[in-house]
Amino acid sequence: MRAVVLALTLAFVVNINYVSVPEFAPDKTYVYNYEALLLGGLPQEGLARAGIKVNSKVHLSAVTENTFLMKLMDPLIHEYAGIWPNDPFVPATKLTSALATQLQIPIKFEYANGVVGKVFAPARVSPTVLNLHRGILNILQLNLKKTQNIKSKDLSHCQERIMKDVGLAYTERCAECTKRVKSLIETATYNYIMKPSSTGALITEATVEEVHQFSPFNEIHGAAMMEAKQTLAFVEIEKTPVVPNKADYMARGSLQYEFSTEILQAPIQLIKISNAPAQIVEVLKHLVVNNVAMVHDDAPLKFVQLIQLLRAATPENIEDIWTQFKNEPVYRRWILDALPAVGTPVIVKFIKEKFLTGELTLPEFIQALVVALQMVTADLDTIQLTASLAWHEKLSTIPALREVVMLGYGSLIAKHCVEVPTCSAELLRPIHEIAAEATSKNNIPEITLALKVLGNAGHPASLKPIMKLLPGLRTAATSLPLSVQVDAILALRNIAKKEPKLVQPVALQLVLDRSLHPEVRMVACIVLFETKPSVALMSSLAGSLKTETNMQVASFTYSHIKSLTRITAPDMAAVAGAAHVAIKLLSPKLDRLSFQFSRALKFDIYHTPLMVGAAGSAYMINDAATILPRAVVAKTRAYLAGAAADVLEIGVRTEGIQEALLKSPAADESVDRITKIKRTLRALINWKALPTSQPLASAYVKLFGQEVAFARIDRTIIEQAISLATGPKPRELLKAALKALQEGIALQYAKPLLVAEMRRILPTAVGLPMELSMYSAAVGAASINVQATITPPLPEEIETMTLEQLKKTDVQLQAEARPSIAVHKFAVMGVNTALIQAAVMARGKIRTIAPGKVAVRADILKGNYKVEALPVEVPEHIAALSFETLAVARNIEDPTAERIVPLVPELSLQNRQTDLAGSVSHTCILHAPVRASAPFDKTLCLAVPYIEIKGCVEVHSHNAAFIRNDPLFYIIGHHSARATVARAEGPTVERLELEVQVGPRAAERLLKQISLIDEETPEGKAFLLKLREILETEDKNRPISSESNSNSSSSSSSILSSFYSGSAASSFERIQKQVNQFLLNACSFFQAKYLGNTVPPVFAIIARAVRVDRKLLGYQLAAFFDKPSARVQLIASSIAENDNWKLCADGVLLSKHKVTTKVAWGTECQQYAVITKAEAGILGEFPALRLEWEWEGLPILITNYAKKLSKHIPMAALQAGFRFERATNSEKEIELTVALPSKRSLNVIVRVPEMTLSSIAIPLPVTVPINPDGTLSIHIDQDILFRVQNYIYDSQCSMMQDTITTFNNRRYKNEMPISCYQVLAQDCTPELKFVVFLKKDEESEENHLNIKLADINVDLYALGTQAKVKIDEMEVPISSLPYQHPSGSIQIREKADGLSLYASGHGLQEVYFASGHWKVTAIADWMKGQTCGLCGKADGEIRQEYTTPSGYLTKSSVSFAHSWVLPAESCRDASQCRMKLESVKLEKQVILNGQESKCYSVEPVLRCLPGCTPIRTTPVTIGYHCLSTLSNLNMLDGIYEKSVDLRETTDAHVACRCSEQCT
Repeated sequence: MRAVVLALTLAFVVNINYVSVPEFAPDKTYVYNYEALLLGGLPQEGLARAGIKVNSKVHLSAVTENTFLMKLMDPLIHEYAGIWPNDPFVPATKLTSALATQLQIPIKFEYANGVVGKVFAPARVSPTVLNLHRGILNILQLNLKKTQNIKSKDLSHCQERIMKDVGLAYTERCAECTKRVKSLIETATYNYIMKPSSTGALITEATVEEVHQFSPFNEIHGAAMMEAKQTLAFVEIEKTPVVPNKADYMARGSLQYEFSTEILQAPIQLIKISNAPAQIVEVLKHLVVNNVAMVHDDAPLKFVQLIQLLRAATPENIEDIWTQFKNEPVYRRWILDALPAVGTPVIVKFIKEKFLTGELTLPEFIQALVVALQMVTADLDTIQLTASLAWHEKLSTIPALREVVMLGYGSLIAKHCVEVPTCSAELLRPIHEIAAEATSKNNIPEITLALKVLGNAGHPASLKPIMKLLPGLRTAATSLPLSVQVDAILALRNIAKKEPKLVQPVALQLVLDRSLHPEVRMVACIVLFETKPSVALMSSLAGSLKTETNMQVASFTYSHIKSLTRITAPDMAAVAGAAHVAIKLLSPKLDRLSFQFSRALKFDIYHTPLMVGAAGSAYMINDAATILPRAVVAKTRAYLAGAAADVLEIGVRTEGIQEALLKSPAADESVDRITKIKRTLRALINWKALPTSQPLASAYVKLFGQEVAFARIDRTIIEQAISLATGPKPRELLKAALKALQEGIALQYAKPLLVAEMRRILPTAVGLPMELSMYSAAVGAASINVQATITPPLPEEIETMTLEQLKKTDVQLQAEARPSIAVHKFAVMGVNTALIQAAVMARGKIRTIAPGKVAVRADILKGNYKVEALPVEVPEHIAALSFETLAVARNIEDPTAERIVPLVPELSLQNRQTDLAGSVSHTCILHAPVRASAPFDKTLCLAVPYIEIKGCVEVHSHNAAFIRNDPLFYIIGHHSARATVARAEGPTVERLELEVQVGPRAAERLLKQISLIDEETPEGKAFLLKLREILETEDKNRPISSESNSNSSSSSSSILSSFYSGSAASSFERIQKQVNQFLLNACSFFQAKYLGNTVPPVFAIIARAVRVDRKLLGYQLAAFFDKPSARVQLIASSIAENDNWKLCADGVLLSKHKVTTKVAWGTECQQYAVITKAEAGILGEFPALRLEWEWEGLPILITNYAKKLSKHIPMAALQAGFRFERATNSEKEIELTVALPSKRSLNVIVRVPEMTLSSIAIPLPVTVPINPDGTLSIHIDQDILFRVQNYIYDSQCSMMQDTITTFNNRRYKNEMPISCYQVLAQDCTPELKFVVFLKKDEESEENHLNIKLADINVDLYALGTQAKVKIDEMEVPISSLPYQHPSGSIQIREKADGLSLYASGHGLQEVYFASGHWKVTAIADWMKGQTCGLCGKADGEIRQEYTTPSGYLTKSSVSFAHSWVLPAESCRDASQCRMKLESVKLEKQVILNGQESKCYSVEPVLRCLPGCTPIRTTPVTIGYHCLSTLSNLNMLDGIYEKSVDLRETTDAHVACRCSEQCT
């Protein structure tokens, strides 16, 4: 028994060995039947599919031990495009015959132990045919385990996937998007039946099934499928060996698929290229001839065809075509639009050569090059070609052009590194060298350009060169301009996508470095979050944010984290989770910061079942000191089918532009003045001037993450633009344009564009390539004709024309235009080779034509302006849209036999299939046949009254939703819509007119006399009675509310009482009485109905249709203004004969506090009416504004929508933070009451029917210009710009009873030292435009201001109760005021009880001084953030208010105030100040870290001079640095830069008495 088991075991092992290693005997020829099928479409039966089938006999014979020959016998190719499985395959006889010679050439291959080695074939065997042989050899590749005869592959996870992508370099794979759902699934299964033979194992049958399943949505909702099947079945063994071909056999690689011309072959059409130049000329002529007046329907497809032909052309062909047509403008434009889209290195070289030889203009070159660099294949040759162009001497003279080329160079490297992940860093060496050289020479434009190129390339090797330009990393970058530092950080973004872990620590360090500029830190924050930080890193950032001193950074980071919590995109899910954790660690107070602080906003929408989404980001980097944000960045991102891309990004920086626009040149820039002020300030310890902000604005545009253009605006560019605009050339151009207009302009222009070309080419088991691609092409065309007549003719020298001459000019202009556009979009899945195509295709077309003809007349003398729309010939369809899905099969040898079948057949019997729930592959077939749903056809028409035009839309739709109720099945099929415009039945309309008449002739132009019903006349009463009966009949169907509206509810009163004090409520009642009286006054005004009886109209507007029957149709509007009564009236009415419809709008300004308006409309303005009342006054203690809307009647449509909207008010109010209560308010009234407890906050009560809403302390982004008495503080006779700045940034610094309120509205007590000047406010830039000093007089202890600006010193002081002024030590009598400086930039005049100095040109809007108090009001806007002193920087950063002259941030207000004291050097100083600032030793014993230590203050303390004793002190808490008492180091060396070890309180001297020994 054991022997039997042993024998069976050995036999089984031998059998396994036979199965795993097939062998072919050297003296035999093995004959197999081979069939390969490649079929694409949807898997459901009854829909169309497209495919290819190859049948052949395969002869295999050995040449040597490991070398074999394979020959195909009787090959036959079939193509398929039909309804599966009913329609048969069609033999491609002509194609088979054309390829028969190649197909039957034996190929040689190496084969050993089931592994195919090298492949050999004669040169005349094309790659496409050889790939078919590889498909057969792939079956023989038996790398099976010994216990298997089946092998399967997940093609989606191949280590070395053979694949070619075109146009996808800038997309990112969203791995998280495809974790749960997938859009592309690829798998292959190999099944072998083998039997033992005398030489080893014999493959008797092998089958291969490969499936590629793709859907733009989740595959569970249906997907298109490309199915490849191979069958190799053993037939017999012959003795006749395979004879090799007589040609030389060349090594042609291995089993790996060889890409051929399919890369240049567009899958949307198959062109047999026999004579490329002639075919190019033919297509070019077709495009030129058929796209003149309007775009031809097939223009986009022809344009793609032209691109494909150019790809097949040789450089010589392209050169000949250019030579032939370069002097014909229309042909030239089409060629230059098509060449960049070809995307080959040959075209880039051609464009370069033509520019260098002067055959291309600069605009033509830039346009062609930008597109070409984005479309071209990024190989090493193209990169070197672009580099040679970037460094060409001709480009060095054109900076803008060089920037375009350099940015394209960086983009090419980025694309190259996508295709070759191991791309060399040597490609970026020239850019690294440029950056290093520019840094050494401080060449800012060159540094900026190098950074942008490195940012486009996104190569990790650029990290170190970029870090050298980052601030705060022990580099010299801190001395570089802020814009360069920002650009250096932004250059890390593309690197962060590849290597986030390398960029994260750098970005985090920049964010946390509080010594850096806030903008730098916020930009670093953007980069940090794009690296997708972890929970730990996000929590660390949140922890540092708790102690953040810069409010701009705090607001930006908090808003960024909060917006991330709302993100739903899968690739940001982990970041959103981390943000949820971080946001809980932060204070919600940061969420209540005003809009003056920087914000980040992210929003997105992602639909997981469809795998589609969009996201947007907006970053506003603000500066509370300025009106304009420092930077604004907006970005959009898209998700589709498991891929993501940053589609568009636009960034604008306004650094310095506001200063350039608003800064007055009045400030004296003389060196002597600045030197004198610097000498005065020298006593301030470690005083550092703020850096000068260079007037500069910049902008950039990114497409798909690549910066394609950027611009800088500085003073030089502005001056050049002004010089160009005011020079002789613009006048010459204007003269030529006016001459051309009078002679008539006829223009035809066409513009094509290849919008998108995205392709993925994959080899299949059969050996033919499968392609997924999307094409989008558009062509726009327009014909324009313009003719102008000017009476009297303009003078020859236009610049000599006076205003009086212009007023007498009559200008008539007639223009006709026919713009049209055609767009074609294709999506293809299937086989695409130069020989045969078989694919399923989605094809969309859009074509629109919008003709128009207008005539314009402007009679300036008569004040008459008219625009007429004239009749124009309209095509049958002004817009047509179609979308269809097709199965297509065609071959190059028989193009006329192209087979195109709709994917969804109409009105055919189908077997309805329903997928099992949750199943993708298994379906349950219902055997009962069902008929497909009939196509949906609908025509909708609408006639426009009066103008007799009828518009119709024809809609047709047929889809496959009868099979499955999923999105994909709704899309496939045929859908179309067409829009037509034609004349309607009725009298012909000659033209449409819009006429405006200004001035006294307005009444003459009115076509219908205006008359309003007077309610007091019998006729008026009869009319109103009849109208009332009609309206009552209409209102019977309306629901009637039973609620009383006479009184407000108690809940409303409770809101009011909690809203304001008791006195406020009583004041509210008083105001209500005033309102009632005010309404009576308003009604008396409105009773005087028609102002046209007493005053002429100011202007009249008539809009009408002029018909052949001369019947009046249209509307007219008349405007009246009665100045004595401050009343405005607008009356719009129909000019039709029997139409009494009117709209009457009246407005009356009753007083400075009150205004009311009434808008009534309907028949004689009697059907509906809304009254608006507004008043400003005092509500309790606060200025207030009340708005009230009351209606007498509203259309049913409005009331219905209002009722629906009211249901959502409670929830919306709660979400907005409002208090909500039910109340029985008036049913026909809405009241809004707004009180302003401060100029930057609101208290609000809103009363609407049935409810009352309220909220208090709502922050405002701007200051409201309202006075304490409720009047608006707007004065037309004052500087409007100054007022606007004041209202937006209401900053003032003042002092009352030793308490200073800073520009940032922070209060602290200032213990002023006697007789010592303190810097109150000064210009902290090197220009030192002004300095304001504050001093307390020793005798009177009154405040004294000294102001240094221009070439004068101004002293403001108090003498008794009067304010006095000295200019350069000379007292100016009050009677001599106002004083004006000779330059006109400084004024001093009386104001209230004091004096005010105005010097807006120097940065000071106003300095007010009176006995007992002073205030510095509204420094110039361009000085915000650039001041320093006791009043602060006026930058909104209250956490950084106590910044000393050295830049140190102290926690003590006393230390801060004393740091700005101008100390004395000796007792002989004329200033009478007897104090100095010094570091003091801590007198008590300190044990620190177990050692006895001596400690000195790191903040200077105010102390009396040697020889003086303090007579008054004040406590101050300061920081100390300690060192062991055993240390011999000099503690005072650099003490002010040492760290703080402890904080203690000491005494600061504020008044001293000196002895005679004081020196």
